[in-house]
Amino acid sequence: MKQGEGRELGNAKPHSYAIRVLFSLDRVFGLTKRTNPEVLANSPHSNVVGFIRFFSMPLLVDQLNVFLYPDRAAMGRSAAALAHAHVKTCVTSRGRARVILSSAPSQDDFYTALADLAEAEPAVWAAVEAYHMDDYVGLAPDHAQSFSRYLQEHFLHRVKVAAFHPIRGDAADPEAEAKRYAALLESAPIDLIGMGIGENGHIAFNDPPVADFADPVSVKVVEMDRICRQQQVNDGCFPTIEAVPKQAISVTLPVFARAGMLSCHVPTTRKADAVKATLTGPVGPACPATLMRQHANAFLHLDPAAASLLPGELRSAASVVTPS
Repeated sequence: MKQGEGRELGNAKPHSYAIRVLFSLDRVFGLTKRTNPEVLANSPHSNVVGFIRFFSMPLLVDQLNVFLYPDRAAMGRSAAALAHAHVKTCVTSRGRARVILSSAPSQDDFYTALADLAEAEPAVWAAVEAYHMDDYVGLAPDHAQSFSRYLQEHFLHRVKVAAFHPIRGDAADPEAEAKRYAALLESAPIDLIGMGIGENGHIAFNDPPVADFADPVSVKVVEMDRICRQQQVNDGCFPTIEAVPKQAISVTLPVFARAGMLSCHVPTTRKADAVKATLTGPVGPACPATLMRQHANAFLHLDPAAASLLPGELRSAASVVTPS
């Protein structure tokens, strides 16, 4: 099957998924097939990302590369290794990199591992401009529930970057703040977006009712749907759904489409329905995360719980070996 033939995956049989042919890596570079990308990213081969994508990827759904790990910690380490290698390549070639980072408990393992790598090579991240993808209207960047605060506490307190640009959720005019932030993002290409998938299939706060694959703006004020707001309670960020803000300032879907690399990290059973829809449903705003299947450099990293509703053949094809 040629790449891209799996567009209507929701109606396809398991054998019709686009699965890459695996090569015997021990015959090529002394590695076993389905080798964890953490190992490959630390190998002496310079073109790490291309090497991983071509040789070690068990499952390709349209253009989306899918990895399944034995646990969350392995997921975080491997995703971080691949993302760090990409950022390092950008800094080496252009002298800087620009990244957008998500904020949620599902990203904890990724940020712990990424901070370890960044601390080992501080010069790389000292050339990085960091942004985040959304925040609640009405909350200041230092508010306990703001996403800017999350990034400070889980990543940026350990990593010195060239600049971090927070969304000001407490701005007097949220629409003007969205335009200000859009101008920052549009000033130069975005090299990497570190992200997750919401329980309703959203990426950033592009919930199905407001998701637009052809959105004319880069950042906008959105109404959060009830499933999205309930997720914030499920994550332990708010005590009740009534306490969750109803509006947010969010990066839009075209920003994801234009980014140099999408690194998506999805653990827990609560995300299993969204993962299934992302990989087996039709591409479109009903599940905004399906946008990743149209991206030429997108990686979806899963733990067993998040992949639990996928057909067994897909789980087997996506599984990788982790270092002992």
